[in-house]
Amino acid sequence: MSLGPEASITDESTTPTDDAAAERNVGENAIAGRSLRQIAWRRLKRDRVAIAGGIVVILLILVAIAAPLLTRWFGHPIDEYHNDQVDPTLSTPIGRFGGISKDFLLGVEPTSGRDVFSRIVYGAQTSLTVAFLSAFLSTIIGVFFGLTAGFVGGWVDSIISRVMDFLLAFPQLLFAIALVSVLPGTILGLGGRWSRVLVLVVVIGFFGWPYIGRIVRGQTLSLREREFVEASRSLGARAPRILFRELLPNLAAPILVYTTLIIPTNILTEAALSFLGVGIPPPNPSWGGMLSDSLQFYRYDPLFMIIPGGTIFITVLAFNLFGDGLRDALDPKAR
Repeated sequence: MSLGPEASITDESTTPTDDAAAERNVGENAIAGRSLRQIAWRRLKRDRVAIAGGIVVILLILVAIAAPLLTRWFGHPIDEYHNDQVDPTLSTPIGRFGGISKDFLLGVEPTSGRDVFSRIVYGAQTSLTVAFLSAFLSTIIGVFFGLTAGFVGGWVDSIISRVMDFLLAFPQLLFAIALVSVLPGTILGLGGRWSRVLVLVVVIGFFGWPYIGRIVRGQTLSLREREFVEASRSLGARAPRILFRELLPNLAAPILVYTTLIIPTNILTEAALSFLGVGIPPPNPSWGGMLSDSLQFYRYDPLFMIIPGGTIFITVLAFNLFGDGLRDALDPKAR
């Protein structure tokens, strides 16, 4: 039996089935590319330690923001004295574990009887405000001078680099103590607490920018010789456009990572200054100030030292874990 031309054409040409179309769609989806943000998020999600640190950081930020509400719902005013909760003879809290009860979730302070929970919550507001604002100031100054030094080079790079070396070698803590001691208690019409917060932000932020400035300078020296920068120059782009449209977006990842890692250092610096008596002035709450007040009572009321010390430890640890995980997630060379 012979087959005509029409029959052969009909037999040889077949229409794709639904299964074949589905397999083709699955293959196309399998090879679909992912953006750098998606890749970084997938890496970060796999790091459970970093995610746990990030959750703690978010909770601390929420606690600092909601400090007035938390104090109203679960605590007492920070400047309210409760002499009935303190032993008049020993000046220590009445009851076990530093006076912890349903009315005082973290106990009371010796001598004064102030609510420890309320002061810890407001201390978080103070410490995080100083840490974030000073880190923001350090980042702005460090990115500007780091970009300028790395891109311009020559004598500009030499001057900026020597300034960074000088500030890194300068005794920051001693200068902060001397500066804070001579400044007036009220600045720009702010109260004593926020005036001192402003001073600490300026001092810590000014002395912190060389750390991120050196990182940005090194990255800029590497990026300015790349092909996309040369292409921008060949198209007639000027220096500001190259700096802010070409180099800065490629520096976003290291800037974000090192800013995250600067924050816990700023928290420790603020706590150290308050511990030495030149940070947040009493009776305003501060974790470092509470540690300083607990020195004379640690034998009789150890929780008064453990609670603010443990809060500082957990906060710094959470920021460091999240920063390390973020650095690994944003590192394109990480396996």
